[in-house]
Amino acid sequence: MLLSDSYNMAFRNLLAEMKDITVVDRPVNVDLEVSRLLAQDVTAPILFKDINGMRAAGNIWSTRDRIAAALKISKEELMSKMLEALSSPSDPRQVDSAPFLEDVREEFDLTKLPIPRYYPGDAGRYVTSAVAVAEQDGKRNLSFHRMLLLDQRNFALRLVPRHLYTMWRNAQAKGEDLPVAFCMGLCPPVLLAAATSTDFDTDEARIASSLKERTVGGPLDLFELPSGLRVPAQAEVVFEGRITSRMVDEGPFVDITGTYDSVRPGPVFEVDRLYMRKDPIFHVLFPGGYEHFLLMGLPREPVIYRTVNQVVPRVHAVRLTEGGCCWLNGIVSITKNKEGDGTNAALAALTAHPSMKKVVVVDEDIDIYDDRQVEWAEATRFQASNSLTVINNAAGSSLDPSADGTTSKVAIDATRPFGTKNFSRAVL
Repeated sequence: MLLSDSYNMAFRNLLAEMKDITVVDRPVNVDLEVSRLLAQDVTAPILFKDINGMRAAGNIWSTRDRIAAALKISKEELMSKMLEALSSPSDPRQVDSAPFLEDVREEFDLTKLPIPRYYPGDAGRYVTSAVAVAEQDGKRNLSFHRMLLLDQRNFALRLVPRHLYTMWRNAQAKGEDLPVAFCMGLCPPVLLAAATSTDFDTDEARIASSLKERTVGGPLDLFELPSGLRVPAQAEVVFEGRITSRMVDEGPFVDITGTYDSVRPGPVFEVDRLYMRKDPIFHVLFPGGYEHFLLMGLPREPVIYRTVNQVVPRVHAVRLTEGGCCWLNGIVSITKNKEGDGTNAALAALTAHPSMKKVVVVDEDIDIYDDRQVEWAEATRFQASNSLTVINNAAGSSLDPSADGTTSKVAIDATRPFGTKNFSRAVL
């Protein structure tokens, strides 16, 4: 069974619904020109009609409002819906056909695809938006990994020591390659689930299916490839292949902070089969742009909320800020039950997201999506002598260029003293 594209949140249909998308009709060069156009306004979606003769789109999920609109909810509901999906995953549905079967190739040249080089110092052309799907011993994993184009059939991967890396090492220990499919042109439930940090036994496809059911309705549809891998049926492009034992240098590459990541050895992903929809739309995710920020940071917010809620019962909202790359700086809104709740909330937030290095806790009357209101709370309700906590020599983010092995973390309690009313803003 295969339901309609609209019901299944096909990437191209979601693009067609966007009223603010800019269309670039002229040919655009894969070497730096794509990123220069995307960088002009990192919140503005662009559809490119001709990159190496093919279509591509970027800056698509670069605002909370646009992600929420695709899910048919408000941006204030994003976190609660993601938290529900994390708490109650549900099974996807297997279908017997998929639109990407319209063009199946075993002979191809990856260098002819619309894969950009984003920055002058990058090691080469990169696929940045693809979600890896792997299965091993009954465990399925969905995750993001950047892919450096090497030649007509191969990519170099950046694998951090997490789930896909563990699966690959398990396969290597048996003298085997790891079958993997990298999928592009996906809907927000899959993208957000793939960026979620879970325990090893959790299936991110079940989180994606639950999020889709709780927003637009209906389970996530998966299609089984010849390798046995079950991938999102509505993908625009699928690279099916194997992560091999061959290692090459990967990087430098501009990561989420807008600074260059270092060169490291990475395994080679050899593509055996290429699947594409008719006239496919490639997803070009601009490194260090707002789309990168949100797809990486949004899935951390419900995890922070859940941890803070264990120490402060009335938690209203959590936001990782764009100014902190949606990764390093955060804001938590609470209602205090007693003095000290602000500091406890801040410490819990730092525990929930170890990469965060600064967190500001505010009262419920502060709109955490308005940076000026947050700064106002800091200016009028915060005193460093008694509301500032600094934690030194802590493990932080490897993406923070200022960290040197360890980092210092800052917790700011910008809440009103408990039981006082003198700190409220005057209203008319």
